[in-house]
Amino acid sequence: MPEELEEGGFDVEEFEAELSAAPDNREIGSSVLFENDRVRVWEVRLQPGERGAFHIHDRNYFWTVVDGGIGKQRSPDGTYKLRRYDTGDTSFQDNTPDDSMLHDFENAGDVEIRFITVELLD
Repeated sequence: MPEELEEGGFDVEEFEAELSAAPDNREIGSSVLFENDRVRVWEVRLQPGERGAFHIHDRNYFWTVVDGGIGKQRSPDGTYKLRRYDTGDTSFQDNTPDDSMLHDFENAGDVEIRFITVELLD
């Protein structure tokens, strides 16, 4: 599991437009590598300083780190977590339309960070 390096706060107003759109933003990665009626496989690839917009997770999914680094994840409540992700770290997330998660993700390190994320569609 990722090592938590820091927790803190941020100004939510800075991301107001993104947060308003996030419940309809299901773009959870940089590109879709594969999709059928059961799964959608995303690649998340971010250069240092690059950030993926706030988006929603309303399906069960798992991710695996392909190329590790430092990531910053912001939540709509104005908090963030900075974590170290190592190659091979994997996590399963239970999300449903009634119990969804909104967040963004930023590469806060100095090397490219890359994940594979698999959404379970059925």
